[in-house]
Amino acid sequence: MRLVLLGAPGSGKGTQAAFLKERCGCVHVSTGDIFRKNLKEETPLGLLAREYMDKGALVPDEVVLKMVSERLLEPDVKSGFLLDGFPRTIAQAEFLDAFLGERDLGLDVVILFDIEDEVLVRRLSNRRTCRSCGGIFNLLTLEGDKHACPACRGELHQRDDDEESVIRNRLKVFHEQTRPLVDWYAGKGLLSSVDASRTPEAISEEIAAILKEHGAS
Repeated sequence: MRLVLLGAPGSGKGTQAAFLKERCGCVHVSTGDIFRKNLKEETPLGLLAREYMDKGALVPDEVVLKMVSERLLEPDVKSGFLLDGFPRTIAQAEFLDAFLGERDLGLDVVILFDIEDEVLVRRLSNRRTCRSCGGIFNLLTLEGDKHACPACRGELHQRDDDEESVIRNRLKVFHEQTRPLVDWYAGKGLLSSVDASRTPEAISEEIAAILKEHGAS
């Protein structure tokens, strides 16, 4: 199967990726992973992207699209893929549509992780990371000492990108750039949505039902 996961930062896309990989037998293609790989290996595209990043500028679409298209041409993706973090804009979605169309392929389903902004803000702003082991915990569910890691007793701290002001800015960007994809994919009859405010187990069950509707066993 060929799927796209669509949702705001922190809506649970990453948590469900492992379930989907096992269920569909498809490769998890994350734009974050693609960027890190190109930067680490200092590929021509990675070096080009770093030029923009070092200046604090956004990496242009043409570089992002080239990275993604090269990844989608690799042999392991032939059996299917799960796109996470791409497309982010209608322009990117149009590129993906054309890229797949040229190969007589198409998406099977786009899954929207639907959740209210205030639920996300509360969820993410209560996230804490251990300085010692790197474990991630949430104060909303963490029992006992809220300042020490339950695994190694290291200090728990709030990362900069988990501060409320940063979260709200990321949500603003999502609504401006990515939210229009909801109507775009709905118009193509590809969109299915899940209630992302529930437990991971409940979300997995709902996704399983969606996949069954689209022919995944």
